[in-house]
Amino acid sequence: MDLGIPVVRGTPEASDRPDTPLLVDRFGRIAKDLRVSLTDRCNLRCTYCMPAEGLDWLPKSDQLTDDELVRLMRIAVTLLGVTDIRFTGGEPLLRRGLEHVIAATAALRPRPRMSMTTNGIGLDRRARALKEAGLNRINISLDTLSASRFSTLTRRNRLEDVFAGLAAAREAGLTPVKVNSVLLRGVNEDEAVPLLRFCVDNGYQLRFIEQMPLDPQHGWTRTNMITAAEILASLSTAFSLTPEPAPRGGAPAERWLVDGGPAVVGVIASVTRPFCAACDRTRLTSDGQVRNCLFSQSETDLRAALRGGASDDEIASLWRANSWAKAAGHGINDAGFHQPDRPMSAIGG
Repeated sequence: MDLGIPVVRGTPEASDRPDTPLLVDRFGRIAKDLRVSLTDRCNLRCTYCMPAEGLDWLPKSDQLTDDELVRLMRIAVTLLGVTDIRFTGGEPLLRRGLEHVIAATAALRPRPRMSMTTNGIGLDRRARALKEAGLNRINISLDTLSASRFSTLTRRNRLEDVFAGLAAAREAGLTPVKVNSVLLRGVNEDEAVPLLRFCVDNGYQLRFIEQMPLDPQHGWTRTNMITAAEILASLSTAFSLTPEPAPRGGAPAERWLVDGGPAVVGVIASVTRPFCAACDRTRLTSDGQVRNCLFSQSETDLRAALRGGASDDEIASLWRANSWAKAAGHGINDAGFHQPDRPMSAIGG
């Protein structure tokens, strides 16, 4: 599939890299958006994310400490030009000291914009504290409005907790509150319209995400994925959708005005309409590995450098080299595509 950028064969040579402190790659993309996984643990067991029994969680000693985490984010912001940080998991609300980490990140200069992706369980008790610590906004996962379907999809009976978390985030000012939804064939594909109506009525911004091959069971199939085209066709039976006039930039979601606006709906078509040409993301796992793509087959170990006494400049150089080696695209549509060894819960969103 054409990603809109030239294909470069062979191994990238560090000597070809331009003299810039930024996280540039061979295709001229600059990573300014850092996705930080705070933990690989989760309190749900979503069928498209992990098996019913869960996964083998990383031992605590392998996880970055709060101080290590904040140091890496400081390096990213002050030496590498990162402007946006999104906290992910697993489930980030399970990270002890979360508010402390957010407050320390908010104290960085220049101050990065901060967001978080969560399943919303327990958020009703912490939304205000997260806002006061410095979190700017939040994304909450919600794939269904049905309690029975929620239990089937997540193997937990916690839908009301998610609704409470959404309302608390809105009241705390973590806005815009965005809702992330994945539609699965034969499971919840009939909920596109109800989910959008729910979000419009409550002042949330809905984003549908095409299911990606990131499950540990490696059970993803293209036939079970509801495509962006199918989602838009379904929504168009009940709403008038107009492409948003504002430039998309590096945002992953294509956005449409709903019935003329101001409400909007987004679709992240990672599989059928990949946006790799404009990707501006770099990722840090909870055990200190930096990845330049969700689907990367390799990582750079920053934890070992940290604990081995490396300087900030040495760590920044490792990070720059990782970005320079970034591939043209994720390769999902290539004949030789291989799923990454790590599942989504270990990589972070």
